Amino acid sequence: MENKEIEILIKLCNQNGINFSEKQIELFDKYLSMYMKWNKVYNLSSIRKKEEVVKKHFFDSLTLVKLFEIKNIDITNKTIADFGTGGGFPGVPLKIYYQDKIELYLIDSIQKKCIFLEMLRKELNLKYNVICDRAENIKEKFNIVVSRATGETFEVLKIGKNLLKNKGYLIIMKGQKIEEEVKPFTIEIEFKNYPSRKFIVIEKHERKTK
Repeated sequence: MENKEIEILIKLCNQNGINFSEKQIELFDKYLSMYMKWNKVYNLSSIRKKEEVVKKHFFDSLTLVKLFEIKNIDITNKTIADFGTGGGFPGVPLKIYYQDKIELYLIDSIQKKCIFLEMLRKELNLKYNVICDRAENIKEKFNIVVSRATGETFEVLKIGKNLLKNKGYLIIMKGQKIEEEVKPFTIEIEFKNYPSRKFIVIEKHERKTK
């Protein structure tokens, strides 16, 4: 039987049209357990309570599932980079949900967080890549780049666009405050029993040189 926090996650996801297999539920349970142990020692994030972790980290990461559906963004066989991932959010919940459909890269410059992500990968037996470096230094390009709560919007936009392949998508997950300049690129999605979520969605189109 799952613990009550995982049951809260399952219920919240079901209410919003996101469903899990037993295997996925087991992975979220293991993730929560490992995250709680490591967070005490390594301070992965300021969120300490289990219920808040499943809502503000796990479910919040999975709000991207609804964004991909609404925007008709095909994630199958795409490379997804999550920069400033910290404790693995939103990348690892997406990997648990999509499994082998996506090729995931987690980017963080803080060594202790990278070590946690490497250990988590072994514990969950998931395939993803950890890049322990500043996003500005990375030359590789990805189909989809996601970022969640990683700082000033225009700096994130600049770094994120440099990580994108042509026709790729940069998605910045934001709270309520959105800068005027990016409002035309912002989509807000309503969720049941959870605050609405705002996403800045930029599609990269390189100009053809003559």
